[in-house]
Amino acid sequence: MSDLTNEIKILKDFIKEGDYQEKDLVMVLHKAQEICGYLPSEIQEVVANELKVPLSKVYGVVTFYSYFSMKKKGKYNISVCTGTACFVKGAKKLSDRITERLSIKPGETSKDGNFSFIEARCVGACGLAPVVIVNDEVYGKVNMKKMDEIIDKYTEEANK
Repeated sequence: MSDLTNEIKILKDFIKEGDYQEKDLVMVLHKAQEICGYLPSEIQEVVANELKVPLSKVYGVVTFYSYFSMKKKGKYNISVCTGTACFVKGAKKLSDRITERLSIKPGETSKDGNFSFIEARCVGACGLAPVVIVNDEVYGKVNMKKMDEIIDKYTEEANK
């Protein structure tokens, strides 16, 4: 089990200072993921205790929204939109290329911890289909050549 002592203290202080309550659950979970990088069971328990909500409710929210992750993510988080517009314009081929190049499937993190990969249901950028997001960088109208360039860019950065 990881040592999250410092992150738990920061999270508890944040919740107390903001006087957050049950109605603020999603916002607090966003902050918790920002602090920790993911939402392991220890962090979910802290949120439940501090907000005085059942752990089952916290878990339900964490598992409902695809933004939240219970697994530690990589340095670079790659999302491929699989909404209708992106799917029609080749999102599956892009996902396959990521799997081929990085040896990870959707929902996995590379062994070196550099890359995580998810398929997002829709990112709301249909006019740019197909869309790939790496951390907060949005890439639109991605074709296979551009996908390779994106992977090369972040692989190079990870190896610096």
